[in-house]
Amino acid sequence: MPGLLSFKDLKKQVSDGQVDTVLVCAVDMQGRLMGKRFHAANFVEHSHKETHCCNYLLATDLEMATPDGYASTSWQSGYGDYVMWPDLETIRPVPWLEGTVMVLCDLLDHRTHDLVPQSPRAVLKMQIKRLEAMGFTAMMATELEFFLFEKSLKEIRRSGFRDLTPISGYNEDYHIFQTTKEEMIMRPLRNHLYAAGVPVENSKGEAEAGQEELNIRYAEALDCADHHTIAKHAVKEIAWQHGHAASFLPKWSADMVGSSSHVHQSLWDGTTPLFYEKGAAHGMSDLMCHYMAGLIAYAPDYTYFLAPYVNSYKRFAKGTFAPTKTVWSVDNRTAGFRLCGEGTKGVRVECRIGGSDLNPYLAQAALLAAGIKGIEDKLALADATKGDVYEDAKATEIPQNLRTATETLRGSTMLREAMGDDVVDHYARAAEWEQEEFDKAVTDWEIARGFERA
Repeated sequence: MPGLLSFKDLKKQVSDGQVDTVLVCAVDMQGRLMGKRFHAANFVEHSHKETHCCNYLLATDLEMATPDGYASTSWQSGYGDYVMWPDLETIRPVPWLEGTVMVLCDLLDHRTHDLVPQSPRAVLKMQIKRLEAMGFTAMMATELEFFLFEKSLKEIRRSGFRDLTPISGYNEDYHIFQTTKEEMIMRPLRNHLYAAGVPVENSKGEAEAGQEELNIRYAEALDCADHHTIAKHAVKEIAWQHGHAASFLPKWSADMVGSSSHVHQSLWDGTTPLFYEKGAAHGMSDLMCHYMAGLIAYAPDYTYFLAPYVNSYKRFAKGTFAPTKTVWSVDNRTAGFRLCGEGTKGVRVECRIGGSDLNPYLAQAALLAAGIKGIEDKLALADATKGDVYEDAKATEIPQNLRTATETLRGSTMLREAMGDDVVDHYARAAEWEQEEFDKAVTDWEIARGFERA
C-alpha cells in the first residue's frame, strides 16, 4: 500500500518540488499533534536531526493553561525546552494538505537526551519493551467514533456551543443511504488516510444521528497508536475543510449515546497468535486467560487513562452500549470486555471502556501493564458473564466519576511498578486539575434549575 516515505524518498520529493512543508509533530498529554511547520528544504538539510519545543507541552490542559503542581516543569523552573527527535520511520504524506508530509517525534530531555518518561509515546514504549523481554509482541486496534455536525467549528463556537445539530437527522447505524450523504467527508478521509500509510478498513454509521465510526486494521501497539492519532487529526481537518465540525467529545448531549474508542488486543510471537489454543474453551490459551484476568482485576486502576475528563464519565450509562461493569463476556456488547473471534486464530479481547477522548498511547500502555501483571502473577480468569451485564449486581463497577478514577490511579501499586511514580504522579495531577477546573464552573444545568426556584 502507499504511505510511509524513507528519508531518501523525502529528499527526492523536496528536490523535485513535490513537497514544500514538513509537519514535525509530537503527541501531547491529550493525544493531540503539537509541533512546527518546517520549510521542507530546511528539514532535510538540518532539522531532521532535532528541533525543540517548550516543555510546558506535557504540563497543560485542553485549554493550554499552565497548571501548577507538576514536578517536571513550572514557572519556578522557567519552562525550558524538550528536544523533538524526529522518528524518520514515521515520515508520511499528508494528502489532504498540498505539498505536505508529516513526521512524528519522540520527546527527549534537553540535557540528557533520554526519553521524557511522561511523554505518551515513551509511556507506551516502556510497556512494549517489557513485553519484548517476555518474548511477546502486542497487536492492537482501536475504533474511532465521533460526531459530524451541520455547521462549522467557527459557527458553533460563536453560538456558545449551543447550536449543535448533527449532520443527519436519525440513527444511522450501518445505514448506507444516510452515510452516502456524508461521503463528501468520509470518502476523502478513508482515501487520504490510506495514502498516508494508515491501513483504514472501513467507515460506517454509528448508533446515533450524525455519528460515525472509523476502523483501522490491527498493527503493532506503537503503530496502532500512531495511526489512531493521525486519523483523529485527519477527521477534524477534513471535516473543517468541508465546512463541518467533527467532535470526539464522548457525551455532547444527555439525550444521545456517547462516542467510544474500543481497543482490541492480542499477543503474538512473530506470526503466531499466542491467545489461541485449539481445543481450549473458547479457543483461549492460558496466556490469554491470565492477560484478561489482569485487565479485569486492575480496570479501576487504569480507568483514568481510558476516560481522562469529567465529561468522559457521562457516557457510562445503562442501555447505551457503553459498559458500566468490569467483567467479560463472549461476543456481548453489554460487558466491559468482549471476547471476539471465539474459537479462531483471531481470538482477542476488546476493551469497551475507553471513550473517544482517550489518548491511545496512554490507554494502550495502561492496558498492556495490567495484562502483563496478570501474566506475571498467573491470575485466574473468572467465568464469562452471560446476559445483560447492566443488571449484574455482583459485577465490579467502573469508576463512576473522574474524582474516583483519580484516587484509584494515585493509589495503584500496579501502575506505579509498571510506569514509575513520576509518570503516575504526573497524570494524577492532570486529573486533579481537570476536576478543579470543573468544580469552579457554573453550568447551564445549575442556572436553569435554580435561577428562579432556588
